[in-house]
Amino acid sequence: MPIFVAALLRPAVYTRWLHLAMGGVFAGSCVMVVPGFDESLPRTLLFCLISPLPLLVLAAIVPGTRHAEGAQARWLLKPHDGTEISLAPSRSLYDQRRTGLWLVFRVWLGVAVLALTANGFALAVQFGFAPFRQGPLQAAGIRVLDSDRLFLGPLLAPPLVLALMGTIVAAGELQARAARALLGPSPAERLAEVEHRAEQLLERNRLAAELHDSIGHALTLTILQAGAAKQLASTDPAFVHRALTVIEETGRRAMDDLERTVGLLRDAPAGPRARPTLAGLDTLLDGARTAGTPILADVSPRIDDIPGIVSREAYRILQEAVTNALRHAPGNTMTIDVVVDDSCLEMRVVNPLPAGSISPPRQDGKGLRGARERAVLLGGEFSAKPRDDHWIVEARLPLGMGSGPQAMRRGLAGSSYENGVITADGRS
Repeated sequence: MPIFVAALLRPAVYTRWLHLAMGGVFAGSCVMVVPGFDESLPRTLLFCLISPLPLLVLAAIVPGTRHAEGAQARWLLKPHDGTEISLAPSRSLYDQRRTGLWLVFRVWLGVAVLALTANGFALAVQFGFAPFRQGPLQAAGIRVLDSDRLFLGPLLAPPLVLALMGTIVAAGELQARAARALLGPSPAERLAEVEHRAEQLLERNRLAAELHDSIGHALTLTILQAGAAKQLASTDPAFVHRALTVIEETGRRAMDDLERTVGLLRDAPAGPRARPTLAGLDTLLDGARTAGTPILADVSPRIDDIPGIVSREAYRILQEAVTNALRHAPGNTMTIDVVVDDSCLEMRVVNPLPAGSISPPRQDGKGLRGARERAVLLGGEFSAKPRDDHWIVEARLPLGMGSGPQAMRRGLAGSSYENGVITADGRS
């Protein structure tokens, strides 16, 4: 009983009853116009079920009806999850049919609940005053209590009220379930929502990769520069000055990348500084050299002719390779080859794997996964693996713009992770 009483105290019980009663009132209004109320209660109820049908069919055709019904259902039926009821207008014949079924169900159930409520509570009042009556108690032409049993009326009123309230609670729950079934998102809307969430997730992953590559490189370079400057603070002031200059410039670039990424998250206009490209490769390599890592770079002069998107992604791939070398093999000579021909860009970064406690990069690390994804999205190939005491990163990116969704699907389908080697073309 306490559970039942607690259920009756929920505001949703009464807002749902209001939603049901509105359907019954609409049906009664239609009957008042055509054909009018009849003295017979069953015939009147039948008219209430039939008269509204033409208007309900016309209303279901209007696209905005589904939106209005969805908003009203969310407000009054109070579902546990509001997204279970769509607020979109009808966009197809399927949506119109579902809306029509919902309108008919709502009106018919509303007629039943409103009639039951009005007659049930009226009967409960009659039960309460039954002992003061003269003659038997009748309801809808049916004798309920004989004259010699009218004293039982006050005892029957409370159970009748509780039964009515329980019926109203059950009817409200049934109405909410019907709303979720008939006003819920259609398969096309669910598919569009899944695609939208997938696009959001891809965008978030891309921004996360941008921050990882940019901020990770800046922090690695800053730590190495600061450590070297600390050791040489008393013996080589010129080196300390250069190290502090590199730290300052690296920090500024990282702040620019951070502001640009935050601006994208806030849908703000693009910042003053665009994403770095291979045109800024010299700055990247000079920072690594200043940190004490010798770099032998052979860069094709044709890097300025590379399409912007390829140049930006290639820069991030090289940045990740340089960052890993600085982190895991500081001070060892790094070799970088960048070759450009008419159809593709090929990059190769090689650095020794030092003996001792310093470990090589993790093949399944976020940075290498991000570099692999960049290559795959462009329809290219990427691999990172140890070979002959060296860590070798290789990437091949097509210069043509045929790297759209089909190329991306081909790349993702052909990607694999075998024997600790990340590849974008399924080869080790």
